[in-house]
Amino acid sequence: MQELVRLVRKYRVTSGRKFDLADFDPADTNGLDADFKDDAQALLREGIERLGELQEKLYAQDRWSVLLIFQAMDAAGKDSTIKHVMSGVNPQGCQVFSFKTPSEEELDHDYLWRTTKRLPERGRIGIFNRSYYEEVLVVRVHEEILAGQRIPPALVTADVWEERYEDINAFERYLSRNGTVVRKFYLHMSREEQKKRFLQRIEEPAKRWKFAAGDVAERAHWDRYMKAYEKMIRHTASGHAPWHVVPADNKWYTRLIVAGVIVDTLRDLDLHFPKFDARKRKELEAAREALMSEKGR
Repeated sequence: MQELVRLVRKYRVTSGRKFDLADFDPADTNGLDADFKDDAQALLREGIERLGELQEKLYAQDRWSVLLIFQAMDAAGKDSTIKHVMSGVNPQGCQVFSFKTPSEEELDHDYLWRTTKRLPERGRIGIFNRSYYEEVLVVRVHEEILAGQRIPPALVTADVWEERYEDINAFERYLSRNGTVVRKFYLHMSREEQKKRFLQRIEEPAKRWKFAAGDVAERAHWDRYMKAYEKMIRHTASGHAPWHVVPADNKWYTRLIVAGVIVDTLRDLDLHFPKFDARKRKELEAAREALMSEKGR
């Protein structure tokens, strides 16, 4: 597991000043080939077990909360990654929320409102499957969406994207200063791999429900999306809320890296079970004696 933790830092982006998406290979497996998949499964199981142990301490300590944000193109594997990596976590300590097209109620508020309502409580891990980052991704690619957001026209200027980056950075700084640890994942998939997965969804009955015709239409905007992702990471990567550009062409490797990042994050929090003072220990001893003195039960 220690080796995995060292490996995941290769994909961490804490400053966007020199960030270039072309430097990250969607098919990267760090030299590991398909023959390693069985070993990767064993390592993933180890990571999931360790994650479960750390999550229990996080919940018991009730001081920190952790927010995991997943962004990606369609079919990059967000759902399956969350499902596999978080499989060993107590459901009471983990909350998953997906954010799709805003509702009428959500459009009557600022764009951070709907996600702010879903922030994790202390002691819990919150997962955003898509997030407020859609506001500088799909909305940037399809700028006509801005017209339907009911923002006063005078506020929608040429600086709107830079202003949103600024607001998001301030928001994440605020969260970090109040005990919410933010970790962000961009699952980086190639256009060729997306085509392959879309075809699988069409051809395999068990996967057809996942397919939507609009997904293919969005492929026409692939280059614009890549530029939007690059600008997003470049402007919002920070030490307190880093991005992780995770290769997503090989799902077994994606899951391994994401698990490693989460374990690494929780380990850095120095989590432990609550410690009892002399008064509490006296209460426990009295309770133990009372239980031991019971007869015939």
